[in-house]
Amino acid sequence: MNQLILLLMGIFALGSGSVLGYFARQPIARKKADTIELTLQRKISRAKKDTEEIAAKAKEKAAQIIEKAKNDVRNQRQQFFNTEKLLLKRENILTKRASNLEEKEEDFREKVKKLKEIKISLEDLKQEALGNLERVSKLSKEEAKKELLEDLEKDYQRELIEKMEKLKEAGFEKYEKRAKEMIALAIQKYALSQAQELTTTTISLPNDEIKGRIIGKEGRNIKTLEKLTGVEIVVDETPEMVMISGFDPVRRQIAKVALGKLIQDGRIQPARIEDTVREVESGIVSQIKEAGEKAAYDTGIVDLNPKIIQVLGRLRFRTSYGQNVLLHSIEVSHLAAALASELGADVKVAQKAGLLHDIGKAVDHQIQGSHVDIGMRILEKFGVEKEVIDAMKSHHEEYPAETLEAVLVQAADQISGARPGARKDTLENYLKRLEDLEGIALSFPGIEKAYAIQAGRELRVFVKPEEIDDLAARKLSQEIAGRIQEELKYPGEIKVTLIRENRMVEYAR
Repeated sequence: MNQLILLLMGIFALGSGSVLGYFARQPIARKKADTIELTLQRKISRAKKDTEEIAAKAKEKAAQIIEKAKNDVRNQRQQFFNTEKLLLKRENILTKRASNLEEKEEDFREKVKKLKEIKISLEDLKQEALGNLERVSKLSKEEAKKELLEDLEKDYQRELIEKMEKLKEAGFEKYEKRAKEMIALAIQKYALSQAQELTTTTISLPNDEIKGRIIGKEGRNIKTLEKLTGVEIVVDETPEMVMISGFDPVRRQIAKVALGKLIQDGRIQPARIEDTVREVESGIVSQIKEAGEKAAYDTGIVDLNPKIIQVLGRLRFRTSYGQNVLLHSIEVSHLAAALASELGADVKVAQKAGLLHDIGKAVDHQIQGSHVDIGMRILEKFGVEKEVIDAMKSHHEEYPAETLEAVLVQAADQISGARPGARKDTLENYLKRLEDLEGIALSFPGIEKAYAIQAGRELRVFVKPEEIDDLAARKLSQEIAGRIQEELKYPGEIKVTLIRENRMVEYAR
């Protein structure tokens, strides 16, 4: 019970304290609320003032921006207006120019049209004038043109001739000098003495009594010798001399040596003739081989097939226009090698082709065909290089020269064959060549006389001055030289000298 009373008293005391505390706290809370409200009012007042200042500044700035924008728009409008004004002005100018161009184009078309009409009219007038001229002069257009050119040539022939001479000298003088230097140097490096031989072989006899012994009883000796050697021995009335004739130079040499030995021995009868010919034949084979080997050694060529050396040695007994073919081949080999060295060509190819260029002449009496074709077949058969065959095959211009070495072999061949004293020609061929030379010159109109001089190395032509002028004389000399080159075959070169001479004779009385 006491506890209940205590509990009630505690509850009452708690409630009383709460009520008293509430009423005691009211004045304090009211005072504090008045203080907070005053603070809030101050802050609100200050915020309003700040807001008004910011708004004033914003309005001022906005006004400035608006004014600037208006100024910018105003400036852009002015620029646009100026640009538009400028474009309009340019457009007007371009329009005006286009209009002027159209007017000028139209005017140009009119002028072109008029010019075409004038050109047609002039062409008609020209044709009419030409027709009138042809009727009056009785000359066609081509004839009149030819006559006009001839008149111009006559008027300016001296200038033309001088210009032609200058051009010719300028074009050839330098190269001719260099070519002569190289040829002279090549010849200087190698000079070979040539043993001159004739196609037919003659043997001198100690007396005419030996002729009877050569013929023998009923001709037995001479028939035996001819049968064994395959040649013809001519015993005629020529004192102390017999002649051996035959196509094969080797057989001719065998007969010559055998007959010489028989004459020296004095015993000339069939059995002795057989023994002597057999002995000489074995010796000739050795001589042929030695000659071929010596030629290869002299030219420094060491890779030749023994069969080719054997064929090459046969050239020792072969002559061409009196020139020994083997010595000629050696000379050509050296000359071609010297020229190749000067020009930077293949020296070995030129040297080998020069030595073998006439190898076909060793058997050309036995095989049908030119000595060039025969030589090519021989070299191909024994495996000689294609470069060498190409270099040797064109030395007589039967085949075109395909390499520099071929040109050099051809030049060396001509140098060797054309030099004075290298070759002898038959009287018949010599006279025929001279007649052909003079005949070619005399076949041209306006020629008075023509003489072949210096053994056919020069053709001297005299023209009629009243028919041939200076310019025509130059043309005529070139035409004659061209005809000779086309129609005749000759070693070296032929100089054509054309002479036009006027002689005026007056007498003082």
